Amino acid sequence: MPAGQERALRRRIRSIESTQKITRAMELIAASRIVRAQQAITAARPYTVRMEDVVAEIAGAPEAKDHWIFAGGGQGALVLVLGADRGLCGAFNISVHRAADELLRELEAYGPGPDVIAVGRRVRAYFGFRGRVLAESVEGMSDRPRFEDAQRVVQSVTRQLESGDIGQIYLVYTHFVSIGSQRVESRRLVPLELPQREGSGTTVFEFEPGPAEILDRLLPRWLEAEVYSALLESAACFFVAQQRAMKAATDNADDLIKTLRRQMNRARQDAITTEIMEIVGGAEALREAGMGEQTAGRPDIYVFPQAS
Repeated sequence: MPAGQERALRRRIRSIESTQKITRAMELIAASRIVRAQQAITAARPYTVRMEDVVAEIAGAPEAKDHWIFAGGGQGALVLVLGADRGLCGAFNISVHRAADELLRELEAYGPGPDVIAVGRRVRAYFGFRGRVLAESVEGMSDRPRFEDAQRVVQSVTRQLESGDIGQIYLVYTHFVSIGSQRVESRRLVPLELPQREGSGTTVFEFEPGPAEILDRLLPRWLEAEVYSALLESAACFFVAQQRAMKAATDNADDLIKTLRRQMNRARQDAITTEIMEIVGGAEALREAGMGEQTAGRPDIYVFPQAS
């Protein structure tokens, strides 16, 4: 039994060591992709900031304050939920799912159920398991999002905005603050809050065409910039979460291997002790058998004949 236990432990150790090689490789890959994701966020940030400045500039015109992008349009609501296509990333997807559920409960308490666009295979699977019908599901862009991916997501949103089916757009994603800090955010994109302009200057701009028409043309570009920025931050947060999860898995594998090796050594010692006891027992039996043969020829031992 101890020998069989030792073989089983040895096989299990080899299996864990193979898994540990995979987790360590995934940890290194995720760590390398974090840097690339940070560079993409830094490169896209000036465009997003400048787009916000343009919207704030146009919002300063008195006739622009009544535009539906600030005042609201249709009654329907749309929620964009940005998750991941893959797992093995700790609580990354679970946190996004919880934030989306909380937002949906709040919206359903004040009106009809909002439409949901799921970005990521895990988000689609989660809402499918919950029985919620999705307006659209997009996959294959969570690892390396491109600006074309954001345009594809915004196209369907823009159509519903132009038709008047929806008047509110919400975004649920993981905001990348730094490598050591990430948080899930739920924020409203439309209606847009009027930006607070700094200073008390009296500069007056004349817009051609009018501010309303400019906002109508600018809205898809602004939504694309916001969604693209959120996709980049979500991708960076995913790699950070995956790197942490794989590092924890690698460390846990180390601890488990040490524990199993102690058990294997103990089982080996038990097997050696058992073998020694068997050898000693066999030697003792042979010694007793040899003593019996010696006493058989002694003259002081008389064997009585059997009666006929």
